[in-house]
Amino acid sequence: MANFYETVLTVLKADDRFVSEDGTFLRNAVYEAAMKMDAGLIRLLLANKETRSRFFVEVDGVKVFDKIGFAWVINNRQFLPDSYTRFKNKIGLADENGDLISTSGKVELVFPYKDCVLEGGQTKDDQKRQEIFYNETLAPDEVDRLLYPKVFSGAKRYTKDGFEDITQFSESDNLIVKGNNLLVISSLLKRYEGKVKCVYIDPPYNPTSNANTFAYNNSFNRSTWLTFMKTRLQMAKRFLTAKGVLIVAIDKNEQPRLQILIEEIFPEYEVDCITVIHNPRGTIGNNFSYTHEYAIFVTPKGKKVICSRKLSESEIEWSPLRNWGGESLRTDAKNCFYPVIVKDEKIIEFGDVSDDSFHPISQTEQRGDEYYVYPIDTKGVERKWRYARQTVESIFDMLRVKKTKIGYDIELGKNFGTYKTVWIDSKFDASVNGTQLLKNLIPNTVFSYPKSLYTVVECVGSVVKEDKDALILDFFGGSGTTGHAVMEINKQDGGHRRFILVEQMDYVESDTLVRNLKVLNEIAPESTITFFQLAKLNQKFVEEIEAATDDDTLSDIYGRMLKSGFISCKVDPAKIDEAADDYAALSLTDKKRFLMEILDKNLLYVNYCDIDDEEFGVSDSDKAFTRSFYRER
Repeated sequence: MANFYETVLTVLKADDRFVSEDGTFLRNAVYEAAMKMDAGLIRLLLANKETRSRFFVEVDGVKVFDKIGFAWVINNRQFLPDSYTRFKNKIGLADENGDLISTSGKVELVFPYKDCVLEGGQTKDDQKRQEIFYNETLAPDEVDRLLYPKVFSGAKRYTKDGFEDITQFSESDNLIVKGNNLLVISSLLKRYEGKVKCVYIDPPYNPTSNANTFAYNNSFNRSTWLTFMKTRLQMAKRFLTAKGVLIVAIDKNEQPRLQILIEEIFPEYEVDCITVIHNPRGTIGNNFSYTHEYAIFVTPKGKKVICSRKLSESEIEWSPLRNWGGESLRTDAKNCFYPVIVKDEKIIEFGDVSDDSFHPISQTEQRGDEYYVYPIDTKGVERKWRYARQTVESIFDMLRVKKTKIGYDIELGKNFGTYKTVWIDSKFDASVNGTQLLKNLIPNTVFSYPKSLYTVVECVGSVVKEDKDALILDFFGGSGTTGHAVMEINKQDGGHRRFILVEQMDYVESDTLVRNLKVLNEIAPESTITFFQLAKLNQKFVEEIEAATDDDTLSDIYGRMLKSGFISCKVDPAKIDEAADDYAALSLTDKKRFLMEILDKNLLYVNYCDIDDEEFGVSDSDKAFTRSFYRER
């Protein structure tokens, strides 16, 4: 049988898609191709006599591909007998039947490498891989433990005057939280479930080209990317108020599949897809120049939750404030007959006609440097304004002065209208109001393609305009555009809306937090931002392994890992000792991969239920802040 495995490997390696630049065989790529009934893979297997006889059955003269049997072979522990695989198979990273965990019937939840729920934690932007590594699986009870609320650490409150370490959580603060977003939001649910008016997220775009709109690894294949999104969307739904709205920014690569996924998760919601022209110059493709991306709005069915939008000057349709079709002034219409006082061609106030005997005969009367404009037609007949004075005072910004041959007229326009499904405006230009704007705030930012600030202002503002105390959540915090947008919206109308941003990358401190603090100082000096992170456990080992550059360092890390006891229950240390020669023969990269795999991924961070366990070393200040957040003190 070993020779057959070698034959299969040789056949598959003839396709460049299944081999990395360094010669590594990409088993996951082959598996996905098989599940898709990829034509190139099938032709490859049909061309070889052994693989043709093994993986195809003939039905009425037609050869049918046995993709299940093929998948079993390539996932079998005897396949890929290189030094790393032989070593891995000896240490017990398999189930009780000796099968790889990834092919067992116990598969419940799979998370990609970037997300790091199961595999370490990415904290730098240079960890891009050709294949998603470490897609391990968890049993249901392990998933429950994985998503337990976590302990928080290092809480600091920032104001315009600086920061201070804190032990008490404040509901009025804006929040920026560092950590794996799935684990963070599973913790935030304890306080914020059903309280968020708008969840706005800008997830990895999963481009099929080399383009990368994020500074972290977003090289997910489609099936894994959708799994990655599904869990987070399900949690996002739990945060929303009864009239809450989810908005997801996405591009053409995953928009069709994402919208279908959203419709399955949100059956009681309406799903609308908005096209935003964010790159008017266009990105050249083979056949088209791409100028747009999308914003998917998920709104409760049958409820008016999207506010009216402010129209541009060119969109407003103006009409006379005078009621030309009305009858002459009647006694019961006195409140609709009054002068509009104009100075320098601008309305300054609304007058009052208190003397019943006073009847002006012209539309416009000059009194010094002021002009009194009445609802009198060109024939001198008294008419009336469409609205009483008190009403017009409340819609002052909907009026304008128009110069006429006989003086002035007052026109009424509607400044707000229903949002259209295509947004075209220079303010949505991501180059000017995204990249350039961010570089002005943070010259050395790691972000190359941030969203236009005003795209997010318009999206979030359409939901929270009429709710000045709304809470907005963004668990793909990125460069912090959402926090910036919320403060900008508050500046416009004096609101007190708050934001929560979640980001696991290291730039959350150098970019996300710094940007929002600069904006706070400039336009929201009365605001506060609390920053904290998930309390690390095995995540500390992950970061040490990532940074290691020699065997001695890895040996020291491995020794401390074994002493900690926080290694996978699937690992038998005694068998590792028996395979010491195989371990020594591994490359530095494979040794690091191995150490990552034997860590218990459910213990990347400290669970709240373990807060008092001395083994986890949670400080008194972190305990106090965490308990305050969960309302236990």
